[in-house]
Amino acid sequence: MTTRYKVVLAYDGTNFAGFQRQPHQRTVERVFSKAVNKMAKDPADPIVIYGAGRTDAGVHAFGQTIHFDLPYEISAEGVRRGLNSMLPTDTLVKAVEIVPDDFHARYDTVGKRYWYRAYQNEFVDPFKRHYTGHFKFQSDIDRIQQAIPDLVGKHDFSTFVASGSQAHDHVREIFSAKAWALPDEGEIQFEFCGSGFLYNQVRIMVAVLMEIGQGRRAVDCIPALLAAKNRARARGTAPAAGLYMKKVYYEAQDLADDLRND
Repeated sequence: MTTRYKVVLAYDGTNFAGFQRQPHQRTVERVFSKAVNKMAKDPADPIVIYGAGRTDAGVHAFGQTIHFDLPYEISAEGVRRGLNSMLPTDTLVKAVEIVPDDFHARYDTVGKRYWYRAYQNEFVDPFKRHYTGHFKFQSDIDRIQQAIPDLVGKHDFSTFVASGSQAHDHVREIFSAKAWALPDEGEIQFEFCGSGFLYNQVRIMVAVLMEIGQGRRAVDCIPALLAAKNRARARGTAPAAGLYMKKVYYEAQDLADDLRND
């Protein structure tokens, strides 16, 4: 009999080649799997972990969620402490919960939330380079705030998905989208909450919004971009370093409570 664990994981993505296991690469999945199997005393059948979603190289997470099965039961607190004692310092288990055997970290999600930090300066700040996306030219936050509501709702986001996506259906629903400026930090920050996001979707949306803020696109251009269903129309992709997987939702009430505060 096995015991299924749900784990909320945070990591600094700077020195990871993304979440998903890749040959000869340091990935979150590889590092975490090694720790889990070591904790389980390297069973004959290696323990497989399942993530709520993939993050690219350089992308960070506050609330990546995974699940795995152990061939015996350890307390949730014991798993949290055990894993944190083995994981490198750029990875942290924030919470562990024993869940029913039919729980799935990927397929049971009801929403996800991402945060993006755009740093605006002629030159790269050495203390921000791993944790913000660098934009050389200034953007007008008022223009961005006028445009961003056009992304909210259920749309075909084919214009906002990178090549290499394995998704056949590009329809997703964005529940909330907001942007605000932190002048003292030289940053514009974004937050998106939705049913799910396509490959590089958040980074492409940010790139478009920053161009709107710079006056390189019209404030009302987003409906036409959505209607075009053409990736080339969106052009750029914001740097990976500014993106954070903030939270994964499994309970509709939890999602609704957060949306009320948006």
